[in-house]
Amino acid sequence: MSKKDLITVSGAIEKILGGGRYAVKLENGSVITAQLSGRMRRFHIRVIQGDRVQCGISPYDPSHGFITYREPPGGAPRPEEAAKK
Repeated sequence: MSKKDLITVSGAIEKILGGGRYAVKLENGSVITAQLSGRMRRFHIRVIQGDRVQCGISPYDPSHGFITYREPPGGAPRPEEAAKK
């Protein structure tokens, strides 16, 4: 499945499950199991409990997703969004 097929949602890391999996509470209140995307793993991006993240959820299995972005503390905008303004 390509990246453009994923449904992008925001949430927060609720619990670290082990084995590279995380419980993420989404803004709509549901909790999904997510793992780091390959690019985040490649660049050793760490996430801890309480971090705000963006997840890509499969339209075929909405209970599982990939963490694609960790938002910086303080809610600073992404570099792409800041350049558009």
